[in-house]
Amino acid sequence: MQDAFLMDRLQFAFTVSFHYLFPQLTMGMGLLIVILKWIAMRKNNERYNTAARFWAKIFAINFAVGVVTGIPMEFQFGTNWAKFSTFAGGVIGQTLAMEGVFAFFLESSFLGLFLFGEKKLGQRGHFVSAFLVFLGSWISGFFIVATDAWMQHPVAYAMDAAGNVQLQSFWGLIFNPWVGWQYVHTMAGAVVTASFVMASVGAYYLLARREEEYGKIFIRLGVVMGIVFSLFMAFPSGDAQGKNVAYNQPVTLAAMEGLFQTKEGAELILIGQPDMDKLRMDNPLHVPKLLSFLTYYHWEAEVKGLDAFQRSDWPDNIPLLYYSYHIMVGLGTIFIAIMVISALLLWKRKLYAARWLLWILLLSFPFPFIANTAGWMTAELGRQPWLVYGLMRTVDGISPTVSAGNSLFTLLGFLGMYFVIGVLYLLLVIKEINHGPEAAAVRR
Repeated sequence: MQDAFLMDRLQFAFTVSFHYLFPQLTMGMGLLIVILKWIAMRKNNERYNTAARFWAKIFAINFAVGVVTGIPMEFQFGTNWAKFSTFAGGVIGQTLAMEGVFAFFLESSFLGLFLFGEKKLGQRGHFVSAFLVFLGSWISGFFIVATDAWMQHPVAYAMDAAGNVQLQSFWGLIFNPWVGWQYVHTMAGAVVTASFVMASVGAYYLLARREEEYGKIFIRLGVVMGIVFSLFMAFPSGDAQGKNVAYNQPVTLAAMEGLFQTKEGAELILIGQPDMDKLRMDNPLHVPKLLSFLTYYHWEAEVKGLDAFQRSDWPDNIPLLYYSYHIMVGLGTIFIAIMVISALLLWKRKLYAARWLLWILLLSFPFPFIANTAGWMTAELGRQPWLVYGLMRTVDGISPTVSAGNSLFTLLGFLGMYFVIGVLYLLLVIKEINHGPEAAAVRR
């Protein structure tokens, strides 16, 4: 039983982590494409139109791979997590079904119009199609976040005679108090990813001394959007989401921060290693009383440590949770620093010639993907040992008839299949980048 439980978790963790590499870029890039189209219309500048078409091709590749890698996750609910599906299907079936409709019909339909219908639609119609692609991707993201938010903070449900949950209010589900800040925090993370990717490609063109005008457009938009949304990730969205955790999942906050003992005036640990044998932090570098202030806006406020909760309610893997959280926060701080420096040099009109900073922008593009993955790991590891917080434990949600061997076999299959898909994806994207925006204009 425990072996099957572990294999089911590993399989879902791998497939969802790989899949989310793609939606985060499309959700963020959709907004940037809309901005490029808006600037093209406002300035009547064909170069911005060409830039929008170039990124739309990369968007389309990304969208296709996201769809392919996302479909198996839906089936895993019925294969590996049948008890969870039976228990919670009356609630999460609503949001997952609506996400599928918006993802496949709204987003994909207007993406086709944007890619192939510019001449017939005209500039205004083309802009509307771009906006609807963006809107569809963000609506889809909302329903996924709403699903996860219900698992984090279940609301608007009632138990039926069989002991399963049934939805009582659709609007109660949609306006779950956990949804708002989690959603905007997630979308901001997607825009940060897209901004770094766009700035990275722009830096590549400038460093290679090719298509430099497009390189400048990409860097300018990437840096401006990057600094806005990197700051927004930290405050207010990150701070508010932290408050959600503090008030609704205090044991999660304690594990994230490595706080083993309840304290008044609790310190914020910047660096350290959780020692689960001695229940303490090794080699901590901390700021006195800062955790109390950040959590409750009072320097002497009491923050509950892990000792305030039963051991059975502690997150399953506290070290991994702690490191995931600190990787997310640490990278987020680095993003702010990179974008602030870049924005300062952009304002002084020195960024395009600062090759050292262009190299930093070029090489930074993988890190937002890592930060977003670490953020989702923080959310999902923090909810453990609950699958639906306070209602269903994770160990109770697996399918009793699926063996560890079955899950391992399919996990190995996913590893091989996704490796091939990943290589093909990289080859296609690199090909588009090497062709450049001008080639995209010629081929339209």
